[in-house]
Amino acid sequence: MTTESDTAETWKIYGAHQIARELQMPELDRWDWGIPGTGPGTTPLGEVAGLRVLDLGSGLGRHAAHLAALGADVTAVDASPTQHQRALARYPHTPGLRLVCADAVAHLRDANPYDLIYSVGSMPYLDPDRLLPALANGLKQGGRLVFSALHTNSNGTGPSADVAPRPEILRQPGTTEDHPVNMWVLTPRLWKDLLAQHGLTMEAVTAINSPKPDNAVSYRLYAARRPPRVPSRPRTSAPPPPNTALGVGVIVHGPDGVLLGRHRRRTWELAGGTVEPGETFAQAAVRELREESSLVAEPSDVRVLGTLLDQVGDVVRLTVPVIVTQWFGHPQQREQAIGSWRFWPLDALPSPLFVPSAQCLTAWNPDLPLDHPPADFQAYHVPGRA
Repeated sequence: MTTESDTAETWKIYGAHQIARELQMPELDRWDWGIPGTGPGTTPLGEVAGLRVLDLGSGLGRHAAHLAALGADVTAVDASPTQHQRALARYPHTPGLRLVCADAVAHLRDANPYDLIYSVGSMPYLDPDRLLPALANGLKQGGRLVFSALHTNSNGTGPSADVAPRPEILRQPGTTEDHPVNMWVLTPRLWKDLLAQHGLTMEAVTAINSPKPDNAVSYRLYAARRPPRVPSRPRTSAPPPPNTALGVGVIVHGPDGVLLGRHRRRTWELAGGTVEPGETFAQAAVRELREESSLVAEPSDVRVLGTLLDQVGDVVRLTVPVIVTQWFGHPQQREQAIGSWRFWPLDALPSPLFVPSAQCLTAWNPDLPLDHPPADFQAYHVPGRA
């Protein structure tokens, strides 16, 4: 089994053991981030009333229920079926609380982005290279991430200088048994660098130490934010070949947002591509949309917005943004190069966008908070249309 699945199995066994014991833990009388009786409580979360909140690795659900009682709309996600069973039994009908049994990355991939994501000690159990890309795009623009992570264990061993898991001993609440697990116990500098790689800005780091002089255990509480503007980048550092310098960018906008797919080179982008000889822009848009995402439209359902002109190296690139006004079908992967198609809310677009896609979206809606190299946009005015 992998490192993560070993840990998930440990928590599954633990949950089954606690179900058999019929252990009843009290409600939270004071919020903690890993060491009872210490830490800043809910202050780092700020005002949560009215926010859409995700509890990552929610366990029994006590922290999530606490925030729901404060007026937050909380989704509590845990991968352990037995922990999920315990939480459901404890909070069967709690207003503002939704309990989900799922892998965190899978949930983030499919869920609408959140205003706030927090985790009490759970993030170090997951590979940051797998978790952080999904987590960053699981936040709305300007949304916040607050999480606690082990820094020094009870034996006095400090954090690792490399992004790699290491063996730790887990003593779970209500038991005297020790369980070996693997965790990513990282320095604050490593956490800061990892977050920055995925577009998140570290705002604060707080030390949380054991109040017992004979216990060396220490946590760090990290607060980060997704910037309010969405960056873009090229897929590669090489300029596009001249024979693909003319293309269309297809904007499909519906009630759930705008359609974007993830390229294998890790940019999010509109459907689109090269205009083939003899095609109109509308015909190219319909063909590319179908070939890449399975959505079907007619050329008469396509409105050309104009032309975007920029230069990449020695190549002059002409991109034609179009908007599809009517379509049918459900988006799904058709090509190896791009998949994970879904509709993204305009206030929570994923990062980074492919530069031409960001330019097309800005041409369509200049108020979107997108950062990209400038391009000269010439709007296409249809005679007789205002």
